[in-house]
Amino acid sequence: MEEILKNLGSTKRLLLHSCCGPCSSYVIKTLTPYFDITILYYNPNIEPYEEYLKRKAEEIRFIKEFSSVNKLEFMDCDYDNEKFKTLAKGLENEREGGARCIKCYYERLEKTALLAKKNNFDYFCTTLTVSPYKNSTIINELGAKLEEKYGVKYLYSDFKKKDGYKESIRLSNEYSLYRQDYCGCLYSKEERLQKV
Repeated sequence: MEEILKNLGSTKRLLLHSCCGPCSSYVIKTLTPYFDITILYYNPNIEPYEEYLKRKAEEIRFIKEFSSVNKLEFMDCDYDNEKFKTLAKGLENEREGGARCIKCYYERLEKTALLAKKNNFDYFCTTLTVSPYKNSTIINELGAKLEEKYGVKYLYSDFKKKDGYKESIRLSNEYSLYRQDYCGCLYSKEERLQKV
């Protein structure tokens, strides 16, 4: 990613999929000097619906309060939990990070790539790689496939490097952001509850 950023030449347009305000905080801070960023909030996995709305409201609040170097906008998508339920069918008992999660990453990344292509963005990316619970290698491999499929550049990343995750926690505290204790789907919530 650092090589790509060094060689951009001018401010580009980035469609950045975000799962929540806390995860997006460090990513936006890192990328705003290089891109006009539009945050895409597409997360059909998040349940219950009240949780989805709470996370979305925090994302919007953070975008409004954060002092961005370049443009920072928000793009909303309809809540489509049935889509997630369909792709998770038969994978309900997978551990977090397994096959169910990979399908979920792909669904959200594909929506991002499609909208990036449709709206003439230069790049697409996701905040998912800031989490220590997410495999950035797998996410980047999915992004590469979608770059090839849709002809829009994918910004490779591992935002947890260089203490990115710790910085996202610091920024969350600074902006008093709501930090959830599970990834999003009820299966991951149940797995977390079993560990307590």
